[in-house]
Amino acid sequence: MFATRLPKHLPRPHLACRKISSTTSKRSDALFVHRDTPYNNPKVPFEFNAENLKRAQEIISHYPPQYKKAATIPLLDLGQRQNKGWTSISVMNYVAKLLEMPPMRVYEVATFYTMFNREPIGENFVQVCTTTPCMLRGSYDILDTVCAHLGGVKPGETTKNGKFTVIEVECQGACSNAPMMVVNDDFYEDLTPATTKKVLDAFAKGEKPKPGPQSGRHTSENSAGLTALTSKPYGPGEFCTPEFR
Repeated sequence: MFATRLPKHLPRPHLACRKISSTTSKRSDALFVHRDTPYNNPKVPFEFNAENLKRAQEIISHYPPQYKKAATIPLLDLGQRQNKGWTSISVMNYVAKLLEMPPMRVYEVATFYTMFNREPIGENFVQVCTTTPCMLRGSYDILDTVCAHLGGVKPGETTKNGKFTVIEVECQGACSNAPMMVVNDDFYEDLTPATTKKVLDAFAKGEKPKPGPQSGRHTSENSAGLTALTSKPYGPGEFCTPEFR
């Protein structure tokens, strides 16, 4: 019948005092920040040689004039290959000028994709996959073998003779042939410590071993042999009802 009368001043509940704290932000110079060095600064000249300039113009021609910036990735790759495997600030600036776009847009691409090396690398670029399928098949044994066989380098380092740079990477897309590694542009799969050393020794001698599975099998078929598609494929009209023959 009567509304409950509340006191004019309600007691405030006791609240725990929460202190404000902060930590310094951590940034990766290797991924995002450029610092001029004697070997990597805008004053170091770079431009495509005649062959690559012709190739670049052919790539640009694949896109409408107003969308030629879409050629950024293939041109950066072309520049990286000419620049001994890494993408310097001069390569980025040159590509930006060639495509008539702000250099910052090229920097954004080059720092986003891990395929672009922003520091010099060795003559042979070894990328060892340690993602789950490879890890389950012993990829860390392969990584340890590579590092030890190349004189004790660690992932991210280059050998003293400049022959090899080794890094640890995420999935390279050959999971059914794990463990595997990529050397330059080629995949080496079904690796063991012994076959890994054999591949590295061949590159050290200036040779190029046959890429693909190192176990003797072809592509990624079952190691026990074919278990499907072993019979003659059906011909036209076979196993059809009479009205469809």
